[in-house]
Amino acid sequence: MTTATTTAVALGLPVPPYSAHAISVSLPTWKDNVGYEEGEKRVVDAMVSGYPRFFIHLSIAKLARICEQKFGVSGERCMLVSTKKLAEQCRAFMIDRSAKEGSPVSPRLIQYSICPEDKPPHATPGCCCAHAATSSGPSPCADLHIVLFPADAFPIAKQFWQHTGMGISSRLADHCLSMLPAEPVPSVAPPPASRPSKGRNRHYAPKGSAQSVPSVNGMKSSSPTLASPPVTPVEEISKDQSVYLEERYGRNLPVGSADLAKRALRRRIAGVLLRDSDDDGYAGGQDAPIGPSSRGVASITEHDVFLFQTGMSAIWNAHYLARMTRPSAKSVCFGFPYTDTLKILQKWGPGCHFLGYGLDSDIDELERIIQAELASAPNDTPILALFTEFPSNPLLRSADMPRLRALADQYDFLIVVDETIGNFVNVEVLPYADIVVSSLSKIFSGDANVMGGSLVLNPSGRHYTKLRAHMDSTYEDLYFDEDAIYMERNSRDFRRRINLIDDSTQAVCEFLHARSASGAPGSGSVIKDVFYPKWTTRDKYELCRIKASIHKDCIHPKKDGGFGGLFSVTFTTAAASHAFFDNLSCWKGPSLGTNFTLACPYTVLAHYTEMEWAAKFGVEQSLVRVSVGMENKEDLLRSVEVALKAAEATVGL
Repeated sequence: MTTATTTAVALGLPVPPYSAHAISVSLPTWKDNVGYEEGEKRVVDAMVSGYPRFFIHLSIAKLARICEQKFGVSGERCMLVSTKKLAEQCRAFMIDRSAKEGSPVSPRLIQYSICPEDKPPHATPGCCCAHAATSSGPSPCADLHIVLFPADAFPIAKQFWQHTGMGISSRLADHCLSMLPAEPVPSVAPPPASRPSKGRNRHYAPKGSAQSVPSVNGMKSSSPTLASPPVTPVEEISKDQSVYLEERYGRNLPVGSADLAKRALRRRIAGVLLRDSDDDGYAGGQDAPIGPSSRGVASITEHDVFLFQTGMSAIWNAHYLARMTRPSAKSVCFGFPYTDTLKILQKWGPGCHFLGYGLDSDIDELERIIQAELASAPNDTPILALFTEFPSNPLLRSADMPRLRALADQYDFLIVVDETIGNFVNVEVLPYADIVVSSLSKIFSGDANVMGGSLVLNPSGRHYTKLRAHMDSTYEDLYFDEDAIYMERNSRDFRRRINLIDDSTQAVCEFLHARSASGAPGSGSVIKDVFYPKWTTRDKYELCRIKASIHKDCIHPKKDGGFGGLFSVTFTTAAASHAFFDNLSCWKGPSLGTNFTLACPYTVLAHYTEMEWAAKFGVEQSLVRVSVGMENKEDLLRSVEVALKAAEATVGL
């Protein structure tokens, strides 16, 4: 990691490269990102990968075509989920949304058991999910639940897939495909791509038909230097070979040890491990020493942690849990959130109040809303639950959590906090929340090759008993075994990685802030502002930032929490923003919290058809979001300096 030449990953290829299950895609220039949103053929034809909740992975698409051919009629299309309950929820959503749009549909549900040719169907009653192959025998069967519907209703089904994050994973699709006969599948052409109508938010959705992806292996990808070579295809290896190499020479547990991996994940997230280890299976083993939690609520245990297949499915389930256990009322979305959180609160249940700034003035407005609700219905609960991110994405704003907690206690509503960006190495939000959710796909994993999410209940919360009883009676473990194996492997050193990334991010942000209009007023800087918790609502962030504890009797000695690995920067002109992004030497694409630096023009990708609306809340069109990785700090600073000089050149500085 000693040089700073431009990293090259070709447009449309996976990020990280050479990964069959990458969760990002290369969009290297500002023009590429705009072309993607515009449906430009040059970009559309290059896309072979994408973020898994928006781009349907090639393996999942292939499996869906097989199911459509086998069970569909009259050109029906389908969505694939892993349990009957999910299939029914997808059907209910489609019935509701299609009726509201004036074109009602009534999807059909099919259960499809897939088994190896020499093994009879799985006979366990109620078994709905596939399990990874064990090294001691053939793969067990997998049950797919297929939601079939008319082809023109696909955009509605896609909303369910995107918002809930509860579709099958690409590894589960590969597992199913490995048990099916190797027969050619007639291609089913997708509907022609069209420019979205005003107000429709496509994000990183696939455009056009999928193409061949370069052969990749399943090996653990290392963090890139800033001098990574261009991506070229590599020799394909079989899945069996990949699994063998990971177990024999990598750090993965055997694929038959998923229960051990999931227990390790729950303990790691609960903060109850007195000593974490890189040894295989240590954190999930019976001999691993367990103590009071380090999460700020000592009584939490691994049994208060629930795993999901994506971070968004954890958020969807938190909202569903609130709706099932509390009196019906609107929720509150506090602060400008990652967009699918807002969509969930709007499309399921009675709706939500959107307080998009996330500042103290919004808490004042929340109090007015509560009083108005009580005035009209004094015997009803005014608010179901308040959802907020700590800090928010992409503006890195932090809410006044003690004040919100006091309001929740006074008016009896739940608080759900998404800690993905802050992460529990840096901040303690659990004491203020009833439920904490997180996308494990981000910094907890780091490698960007597996999805996952967690939901944590606060045992000290006044509604804990009811929330926990409902989770214990209804929770379905939908986290595919192989995904859990990879997540466990990736997360063993997450604390070390976070500390390293925090340090590099602070150095980069201090460099940019000192050269910005906000950091150096009157300087005529091309940088308008740097959004980073060190300066953005710092006083609110400090209320939850972890403070060092070095007492000799402390079970979990703590270091001062950092400010995280994410920042956003805005510029005085569009040209400067484009030049900075295009000249920044790092990989470019959606997602964050990766072990490698990853940048994107966030507003273009997330809010292309609603940029005027986003700008009202401070999310400007020129905003560039950067997730800092583990590259050499000096290389990162040189890369940022080169990009800044390119931005300054556009205005003659």
